[in-house]
Amino acid sequence: MLIQSNNIASHNEQLVTKHKNKLAFTISEIGETETIIEKLIEFQIAIPSWALGTGGTRFGRFPGGGEPRSIEEKIEDVGLLHALNNASGAISLHIPWDIPTDYNTIKTLAAQHNLKFDAMNSNTFQDQADAVNTYKFGSLQNVNKAVRKQAIAHNIEVIQHGIELGSESLTIWLADGSSFPGQLNFRRAYQNTLESLEEIYDALPSNWKMFLEYKCAEPNFYSTTVADWGQSYSYVKKLGDKAKTLVDLGHHLPNANIEQIVSILLMENKLGGFHFNDSKYGDDDLTAGALKPYQLFLIFNELVEGMDARGMNHAKDLGWMIDASHNIKDPLEDLLQSVEAIMIAYAQALLVDRKALEVAQQENDVVKAQEILQNAFRTDVRALVAEARLRSGAALNPVELYRTLAVRKNLIGERGLKTMATGL
Repeated sequence: MLIQSNNIASHNEQLVTKHKNKLAFTISEIGETETIIEKLIEFQIAIPSWALGTGGTRFGRFPGGGEPRSIEEKIEDVGLLHALNNASGAISLHIPWDIPTDYNTIKTLAAQHNLKFDAMNSNTFQDQADAVNTYKFGSLQNVNKAVRKQAIAHNIEVIQHGIELGSESLTIWLADGSSFPGQLNFRRAYQNTLESLEEIYDALPSNWKMFLEYKCAEPNFYSTTVADWGQSYSYVKKLGDKAKTLVDLGHHLPNANIEQIVSILLMENKLGGFHFNDSKYGDDDLTAGALKPYQLFLIFNELVEGMDARGMNHAKDLGWMIDASHNIKDPLEDLLQSVEAIMIAYAQALLVDRKALEVAQQENDVVKAQEILQNAFRTDVRALVAEARLRSGAALNPVELYRTLAVRKNLIGERGLKTMATGL
């Protein structure tokens, strides 16, 4: 299904007067907003291929119909999102599920939807049908060198697919670890993992980056070989300049200060990017900003301050991607909500009075510092985010237009009610 420009124009025409009134009020409250709107137009958040279908739980999977059955249909779905919000201009593929049969055809299709290929993702946390060796006891950490070699070869294959598609980064997330004390030697597991990562790193093109993700627990519940940002940092520091740490907001122990983690990694030039989501108990992969919008704002506050301090481009110098799993929502509606929440948090962070905050910090004025941050967070910037969409030809209210056009119903009509997305 394609969303035509006239559908968007008609939708916007009905809402534009009310929007302009809200925008005028927002500008009167904030003052100069043009720079913020321009930055919002440039900012893009990649969509992972596995988030386009209904996610599973240990107890079942309940697909909603019309899910993408192929890489082509996944690109089309991200194209739908991008047409609605003009902020989802890249797709992140997961191998082996998203292997093209014809690279040129896939690149042409992506270009038709104004999409680029974001980070490529490997999978060594599941055994594939044609695998000679099993990852039951880990992949890059495995005591069996043949298993490690298989996992290394898979990651190098993923890089080759990415080169053909024009991607420039590889994301590695490992399920490696142990479930019981004494199951593995921690130091040996670390060394095996490092040596495996070194081989993968050596296969990276000069313009590529490697993002090493971490996770405190799951699927192993005694130890994880890359359990936290410190362990990821220790690997990527040894690997070289192209290796960076990737932060998934759901991959931390409860009450972890993610904004401080982000700040330090950025200062050390080892922050690679983000997987945005939200959580209540663990790695819940919920809609970004649904539970902890203030935390999301505080993270962006540190990002804006740290990136500006290093002279970085907000839109291009870090990797921005959603990582979510949808069990009861329409996946595309959920992704639209996540992108909106991320853009709002970013806009609010751009509002922070940096000079005043620095003065308050230098004077140990704790109350003033809190007021500066909370005033920015409590400012309604939705009109600025909507104006960025309007100027770029997207919808003023993406979710509303999605429902008005009955997109899910149309997708079910095209693909069927019982379809299930390939991948996780």
